[in-house]
Amino acid sequence: MRTIKQIALSAALTLGAFSAVMYTSCNSDPCKDVVCQNGGTCNEGNCTCATGYEGTNCETASRAKFIKTWTATDVAVSGGTLPTYTAPITEGTTVVDIKIGHFSGNNSSGSSYFVNDVKATVSGNTITIPSQAPDNDNYKVYGTGTYNTADKKITWSYTLEDPTGAKASYTGTWN
Repeated sequence: MRTIKQIALSAALTLGAFSAVMYTSCNSDPCKDVVCQNGGTCNEGNCTCATGYEGTNCETASRAKFIKTWTATDVAVSGGTLPTYTAPITEGTTVVDIKIGHFSGNNSSGSSYFVNDVKATVSGNTITIPSQAPDNDNYKVYGTGTYNTADKKITWSYTLEDPTGAKASYTGTWN
């Protein structure tokens, strides 16, 4: 009689252990079939992208949406619209860097404010232009731009400082 009880207890324990193993093996890894690119990591089935990348699987450089030639219309906050101009944005040296050509078009004398590219960084939908004088002894510039994913435009707010230190603020819309 005791042997039957021991066998029944052993069988129950074995069945319980087997059930526990089967239960835990049914809980699948949500990251099992997720492949995150460009240094992204999977967390609960979704990719967390490394700086400078975006997309479901971190497949796109954040700056990619900015890389093209834009038609720019800028307005001085104090009044007056600059002539419409084109500004090419190209890749910089790292995945978050860009270069902006012909930034701010031409000044009142008809010459370009900047012969050299203005350097900026991208974070998501924001471009940041740190204070710089791309042509060393001429105008300085700093500001930010925001990319609107719905209408695919950049809205700018920036400041130019002339060689005498006088500042003028601008807003702009680039298509």
